[in-house]
Amino acid sequence: MAIKGRIFEGKTLAILTGDGDTPSMNASIEAVKCRASVLGYQVYGVRKGWKGLLGDGDIVDLSNQPYDGWYGGTALRTTRTNPFPTEKNPISRVEEIVRNIKKYKIDVLIIVGGFDCLNVAKKIVEIYGIPIIAIPNTIENNIRTGTIHNYNGQEIESASCPGFPSGAKGIADFTSRVCTTAESHSRIIVLEMLGKSFGWLTGAAMMGGAEIALIPEFPVTKALKIPFFEKVTEVYNKIKKKYLVIAVGEGTKWHEEKSDSIVLCKQYMDTDEFNNLRYGGISSLVAEEIERHTGIQARAQQTAYYSRSGDCRKYDKRLCGLFADKMIDVLLREDYGTLIVVSKLSTYQEIEEYNMGTIPLSTLEPFNVPAQYYDQENFHFNEKYFDFISYYAERPKGIYFNYNFPKVLPK
Repeated sequence: MAIKGRIFEGKTLAILTGDGDTPSMNASIEAVKCRASVLGYQVYGVRKGWKGLLGDGDIVDLSNQPYDGWYGGTALRTTRTNPFPTEKNPISRVEEIVRNIKKYKIDVLIIVGGFDCLNVAKKIVEIYGIPIIAIPNTIENNIRTGTIHNYNGQEIESASCPGFPSGAKGIADFTSRVCTTAESHSRIIVLEMLGKSFGWLTGAAMMGGAEIALIPEFPVTKALKIPFFEKVTEVYNKIKKKYLVIAVGEGTKWHEEKSDSIVLCKQYMDTDEFNNLRYGGISSLVAEEIERHTGIQARAQQTAYYSRSGDCRKYDKRLCGLFADKMIDVLLREDYGTLIVVSKLSTYQEIEEYNMGTIPLSTLEPFNVPAQYYDQENFHFNEKYFDFISYYAERPKGIYFNYNFPKVLPK
């Protein structure tokens, strides 16, 4: 018997984006909006993350509106708003959120964002039972999704979050371009990128030509300093054109000689509403010590927000569509309080759809780079990581200038 009308006609679905932006957040919004509209939902957008559900609310109607999912960032805007009590703001504002969800007659809330934003959703589901479906979207790839990466028969638990593929491609491209100036000056360039506690993005620089990587998961202790400088000298001298790019995550822990302690480089002591510090400057510290200990000229370069910026890459666009397709299944089953995930990495794009899954939002937790991906002795990501990231981004087209000028001797 034919169904009269669309199955969710008269219902309202709202989309909220939070935490740091990514090049693929608009792609997630577009994919969710289009599929929800087909099901009959009126689709709202909550502006500025959880802040858009405080006070009188800041809601826009996305129904029947064109939406550009290739454009980077989020047109709904984003903030790092935490409605739960913190040291900075001891007053709970969660009741305002629950009240506005009811006031605007929102039947389902789709949360697109990073760990902190999704963690707020987790708590709201646990306390109030609000119908929420979570979709990860973060360049840091730092959410435990239970994704299985099969490497030559070995199953490695990994992670797969939209946003990361575009960020990784951007970092690889940036690194590839930096190599030309490093070569011109026969320098070492220490390239710093986002990643307070996670080194997933740092590894992408090795696709672009970095030969050494330091990540937050593996501190550079006092005992590792001399082996590190020896490795830097060895790799630099091994490269025929005498240059080197070293990738370092902003949250890398480094032994500082002056204080004789492990330090984190903080730009500001002030924190956001999730108690996150703003890191930055580790590249300068590492470059300074490399030059002093090796005698090789070294310079620091921050990629800053480059990895967050620009348009959505093709793989990310399709990945966001797969998450939205799975959302349809979750909506039809009314399986709320769910985090949509990639269950298994697939070699063939044609069957990726069948490897989508869900896990309870209550199991949400952060996820570091697995030890299987990183060779601490050589300060280098290994082939297992390169196989992992090859699912998301291709190596940049190399920039090469092959020359072998004959040396002229005085007559």
